Amino acid sequence: MTDWPPPQRCLLPDGRLHLSDGPIDLVIGLEGTRPAIQSAREAAFRALCGVLPALAAELPLLRSPLLGRPPEAKHPVACRMVEACWPLRASFITPMAAVAGAVAEHVLAAIAAVPGVSAAHVNNGGDIAVHLTPGASLRVGLAERPDRPGLGPVAHLRAEDGVGGVATSGWRGRSFSLGIADAVTVLAPRAAEADAAATLIANAVNAEHPAILRRPAEELDPDTDLAGQGVTVAVGDLPAPLLEAALDAGLRQAELLLARGQIRGAFLSLGGRMRVTGTAEIATLGAPAAFLPEGAGRAGRE
Repeated sequence: MTDWPPPQRCLLPDGRLHLSDGPIDLVIGLEGTRPAIQSAREAAFRALCGVLPALAAELPLLRSPLLGRPPEAKHPVACRMVEACWPLRASFITPMAAVAGAVAEHVLAAIAAVPGVSAAHVNNGGDIAVHLTPGASLRVGLAERPDRPGLGPVAHLRAEDGVGGVATSGWRGRSFSLGIADAVTVLAPRAAEADAAATLIANAVNAEHPAILRRPAEELDPDTDLAGQGVTVAVGDLPAPLLEAALDAGLRQAELLLARGQIRGAFLSLGGRMRVTGTAEIATLGAPAAFLPEGAGRAGRE
C-alpha cells in the first residue's frame, strides 16, 4: 500500500475542490473563513489518502452478505460501511451498499473538525455528506431520472433538520439494483446510512413483468458483491397498477426505516410517478434545480 499513488486534486472554476482516486470522485464545497477553507481542503486530501488501498485490502469481507455476527472491519471507512448496513441485514445487503456514502462521510469528518468551517458538502458521485452549522442551509436536487439530467424538485436542508447525508439509488444509476426504481433519494443522519437505505428502498421498488429484464450480476461484473442475484438491466412499458404497487412497496420500506429513525426522508420515482415521505413529507420541497448526472443532483448553498 505504500506504493499506491496519492489522490489527484484540483480546484474547479467555482472554487470547489475536486479529489479523485480510481473510482472515488469527490467534489467538495466549503464555506467559512479563508484560512479555514484552505485548511479544510488540505484535511480532505489527507483524509482520502490511503482509503482506496485500505478498502481494496478488505474487499472479500466488504463484498460478503451480512449474516450472523458483524464482520470485523479495520479501516474507518470499512467500519462505517458495516455500521450503516448491519441494521438492514434482514434483507440481502453487503457493506458495499454504503461505500460511496462512507467515503464521503469519512472525508467530511476531517473537514468538520477544522475550526471556522460553517458549511460543507462532499459529493461522491451523487452520494453527499453534509455539514451545516446553525444558520447554514443547503439546496439538494432530488433525482427523478439520474440518467437524464434535467429539472426537478429541491430539498432545502437546514442544520436543525438533522440531515447529514443524501444518497440516490436505482437501476438507472451507476450501481446495480435488484429493483426497478428509476431513482430513490434518501435523506439520513449520516451519508453512509443514506447510501445503504437508498439501496434497500430501491430494491424494494420491485415487480415481476415480461417487460422487466434482469441478468445475473456476475455476468455484468465478475467482481460484483451481488453474485447470484438478478439485477435489473431494462424496464419497458409497465401497466399503471403495477407501477403504483411497486412504488407503494418501496414506500412501505422507507416508512419503516423512517419510523426506526434510520432515515429522515425519502423521494421515490418510477415511470413518472413519485412518492415522498419524511421531513414533514419533505415540506421544504421547492422550485426545480439542475441535476448532476450521478443521482442526488446539485447541492449548493442558498
